[in-house]
Amino acid sequence: MKRSIACGLLLALLCGKSAAVQAQKAKYVVMISVDGFRPDFYTDASWPTPNMQQMKEEGVYASGVRGVFPTVTYPSHTTLITGVTPGKHGICYNTAFSPDFSNGWNTDASLIKAETLWDAVKKAGLTSASVSWPVSVGAPITYNIPETWSATNPADRREASSEKATPKGLFEEVTQNATGKLQANDYNLSALSMDENVSRMAAYLIRTYKPNLVTLHLPCTDGAQHAEGRNGKGVRRAVASADHAISNILDALEKAGIKDSTAIIITGDHGFVDTHTSLAPNIWLKQNGLFNKAVFFTTGGSTFLHLMDPKDEKTLQQVTNMLAALPESYKKLFKVIDKQQLNQAGADATAALALTAIQGFSFTNASDGEIMKPAKGGTHGYYPDFYEIQTGFIGYGAGFKKGGVLPVIGLEDIAPTVASLLGIELKSADGVTYPGFFDLKK
Repeated sequence: MKRSIACGLLLALLCGKSAAVQAQKAKYVVMISVDGFRPDFYTDASWPTPNMQQMKEEGVYASGVRGVFPTVTYPSHTTLITGVTPGKHGICYNTAFSPDFSNGWNTDASLIKAETLWDAVKKAGLTSASVSWPVSVGAPITYNIPETWSATNPADRREASSEKATPKGLFEEVTQNATGKLQANDYNLSALSMDENVSRMAAYLIRTYKPNLVTLHLPCTDGAQHAEGRNGKGVRRAVASADHAISNILDALEKAGIKDSTAIIITGDHGFVDTHTSLAPNIWLKQNGLFNKAVFFTTGGSTFLHLMDPKDEKTLQQVTNMLAALPESYKKLFKVIDKQQLNQAGADATAALALTAIQGFSFTNASDGEIMKPAKGGTHGYYPDFYEIQTGFIGYGAGFKKGGVLPVIGLEDIAPTVASLLGIELKSADGVTYPGFFDLKK
């Protein structure tokens, strides 16, 4: 018996197979992020999501997923692909902080300071594909159509996507074979056709190249909720569209002959909160003569205080005193997240403190005008300590057991789950891999 075990280990070494690869649970993993994904989309049968609901019933799911701080798209998607919080992976906001709010979006993967699943897949000698994933420009992805757009005309993503796609010519290949010629409004956030088209692109890559890891971002549910709040008619249409996009992926896996060996994860970045009023805390700084020394940088439901001189303890104390001296009518509208709490949450280490609003309120960067103004629609970005801001998780297919639920998991838990399914290592991940999600009989 001992000899046969030794021979088995020797054979594995000779074949170049590590113990991690031997533990592989699925040959392929598809991770689909639905922007603004909420647990009720699959737990409440009234939502038009037959594919999500079937996968939930036949796989495993979480009743909620606690997000990172702030609960916005780019930091969250980078946590999904690294398994660490923003303070570690370096994508702390959608856009880079600047005192005049002029910096662009964090689209380039070179900004990520932690190992990604794409890195780990490449190291393991496997292949990957990605369509419209945030912070993926230049990432080590075998077949990559990143989320990007024209700097001069953001409504047109076609040329920028073509330029940044790898290998060269991939964007033209998928449009020719999967979508047909695209107009600008076929491939931006102005219409639900965006979800349809990116899912067709991913479906084509699956059928043609069979990559071991696919990451796909479906963005349209976010825009609908920003415009109408949590329950508008347009939100139902957007959710139905995302569900249909998922069916395109399921169909592609079937046609490629790899459905039985593929694990599918449906997840997201944040939930949503209906808003009615906005707050402009930079006006308070300006009224107190502090706006030239500090600035609040807003992420929707939260805002982060940055000092012009990070070591300026005097100004920080003045801001703290200013907030404490506000009338109770203002103070009851937000909570102060101090430096220690920021560090515990894994948020931006360069911020001095943050404010997170109560539900119904959001923040703006304005430094002039009225402190409070009417707002409408929905937003996110809040501190992740309440249900409405949670996102969701469904695991279905190879490697996952049939039937199972965990109450709440962390967003950082999803990347190591993907790594475990593929039998690869993601050494820097802080998340937990839950054995209760997997079919351990195989």
